[in-house]
Amino acid sequence: MRSLITAFVLAMTCGLCAAEPVNAVDPVGELLAGKGLIARIDGVRQNMSSVASDLVVNAMGFLGVRYKYGGENAAEGVDCSGFVRTIYEQTLGMVLPRRAAEQARATQTISRDELKPGDLVFFNTMRSAFSHVGIYIGDNKFIHAPRTGAQVRVEDMRENYWVKRFNGARRVDSGASSIPLPLPR
Repeated sequence: MRSLITAFVLAMTCGLCAAEPVNAVDPVGELLAGKGLIARIDGVRQNMSSVASDLVVNAMGFLGVRYKYGGENAAEGVDCSGFVRTIYEQTLGMVLPRRAAEQARATQTISRDELKPGDLVFFNTMRSAFSHVGIYIGDNKFIHAPRTGAQVRVEDMRENYWVKRFNGARRVDSGASSIPLPLPR
């Protein structure tokens, strides 16, 4: 029984189950509800949504910041991978690799239809796979630092330019692919 509950909790936190309440006729659902686990699972789901929301809100705070090749802060400017790295470090305390291609290699591949706010989207903008990266914010939109002379902005992935250059989507995992910052003392 414990393994069944564990499997259910994992499925819920990974987004594999519907967000609707468990049917009261279902004996497993009754057991979970009786033990208060449904409420706990909903709390985990809301917390995960909160993390994505925090990432997007922090990223939106960079709107209008100028592009600077090699830049990693709002005062001096950011490039695409520096922007992504800064957002993840400031929001989650995770240090991602510095370059877009390295970020692609260090993150979990997902399909485009699995995209959730906070996931990374990669594009071939310099005749090289994974040469550009942005943060997905929902509704087929992403935020990124586009190029020299431009500023951080939101764009639609359905625009022909981005459709032709889309390389893939990735999800940042808190595992070994990222380096957590030490906690302050």
